[in-house]
Amino acid sequence: MKLRLFCAALAFAMAAPAFSASVTQPDGTPYVMADTEVRNLHARELGRDYQIFVSLPKNYSSTGPALPVVFVTDADYAFPLVRAINSRLAGHSKALAPFILVGLSYAVGDTGEYSRRRDYTPTDNPSETYISDMPGRKPAFGEAEGYRRFLENEVLPLVKAQYRVDMARSVFVGHSYGSLLGTHILLTQPSMFAKYVISSPSLWFNKGLMFTREKEYAATHRELKADIFFSAGGFEAVKRGDPRYNDDTDMVADVRRFDAILRSRHYAGLHTQLHVFENKDHLDVFPDMITAALKWSVPGNK
Repeated sequence: MKLRLFCAALAFAMAAPAFSASVTQPDGTPYVMADTEVRNLHARELGRDYQIFVSLPKNYSSTGPALPVVFVTDADYAFPLVRAINSRLAGHSKALAPFILVGLSYAVGDTGEYSRRRDYTPTDNPSETYISDMPGRKPAFGEAEGYRRFLENEVLPLVKAQYRVDMARSVFVGHSYGSLLGTHILLTQPSMFAKYVISSPSLWFNKGLMFTREKEYAATHRELKADIFFSAGGFEAVKRGDPRYNDDTDMVADVRRFDAILRSRHYAGLHTQLHVFENKDHLDVFPDMITAALKWSVPGNK
């Protein structure tokens, strides 16, 4: 299905210049984003290497006040996009508070498609047939829990040790499979992050596995301390014969149903809101979504 062949190449041209080119700079010099860093991590349990991208706000100080921290999956496309939107808003308004942005990249040596299918999904998906985009390697799924532990035991401690972050104001941002991972974290260890941005979640995965997982969680828990921003694009519903809509997976209905179920449980500490961005589909909803989600999760002093 075309929806599930998710393209990680959203085009969005809002970025302010990241550095000033000197007249002595030769042609062909790589473009560099100012105030950014790359951290290399070896995931011991997974046996793979990852890069963590970090963007620091203007006038950041290691001795200054602790700042909110936003973690975004699919960093290869989402990190520069979120950074550009933050630069646009923060540079022209007080809509956002200063925050540290952390991009969670794909495994080194893997394609984005291969890495995200494996790391962001909680189980195999026996109801679907996939072709690997990495010759000689079979498609891999179902390592979300191992990846969650990598985040908990290696990524978060590194970020807390190296930067002035306030984890009480931490935000997880995921889209599609990335938000499937976020839902897995939410139902496994919700306290890992204070707020969750669950954008166009792949709740269809493995015959609606997350609906079953939530039911199992509800059987043993009365508390779910998290603030959640659910969202989807209006065209992510089903309307046959209209190419703007999905053919058979109603992601709008799925996220509405999941939100309604969570609300019906009356979990202590849970707050949710749901946004449907009209005239947006699975590929072009992210810029509008993240603009609204940042204003919600790291609001400034207007």
